[in-house]
Amino acid sequence: MTPADHIIEDLKIYKKSVDRAVELAKEGNLVTFGIKPTKPETGYGYIQHNGEDVISFKEKPSFKDAEKYLNDGNFLWNSGIFCFRAGVYLEELPKFRKDIYEASKAAFSGIKDDFMPLDESLQIPKESIDYAVMEHSKRIKVVPSSYTWSDLGSFEALYDFYKSQGQDHLFNNSNLILGSKKHVEIIGLENIVVVETDDAILILPKERTQDVKNNYESLEKEKSTLIE
Repeated sequence: MTPADHIIEDLKIYKKSVDRAVELAKEGNLVTFGIKPTKPETGYGYIQHNGEDVISFKEKPSFKDAEKYLNDGNFLWNSGIFCFRAGVYLEELPKFRKDIYEASKAAFSGIKDDFMPLDESLQIPKESIDYAVMEHSKRIKVVPSSYTWSDLGSFEALYDFYKSQGQDHLFNNSNLILGSKKHVEIIGLENIVVVETDDAILILPKERTQDVKNNYESLEKEKSTLIE
């Protein structure tokens, strides 16, 4: 399982990691890919490990904890990429989240013309594989990997990616401007992200991009038309 919005480079190293994950999955393991951290990133979850054995999963840390994880040397970024046999996952899921298993089974049984029914699908609880199964199962392995990776899950990640690609036309000095068709000038501010759509404008410091999730949840309740 590989999310479609990730940046993965060093494909030879990535293939080597995939091959190892397949070997471990064939042995009946649920396998996750851990990325060797290059900085104290607070936007990712972490995996504490000993070789391919998982010791624990850690939530997105404070900067202080992220620095500690980096210095300790036995923590990996949790990439959200997984490899497992479907049957093994279906054995583990009802042990920890029977509600997800039953709701998914009901939706799957209603497939018609290759589509699951909408109403039944909406009844499946929203939960990540990490929280639902990986953090509880005893059949977990991790493949430590060193290929270049980013989940582009924040505007800070986009900022760093566009900067590394030399797309200077998106920048006004050190400020990233996305989506705007207007000429934008920013005076006296640095490391600002500006995002414009047809009906809204978002402005925030680069280091606060993780707060967008809270803003999204607020808009979802108060002004849902802005996020449709």
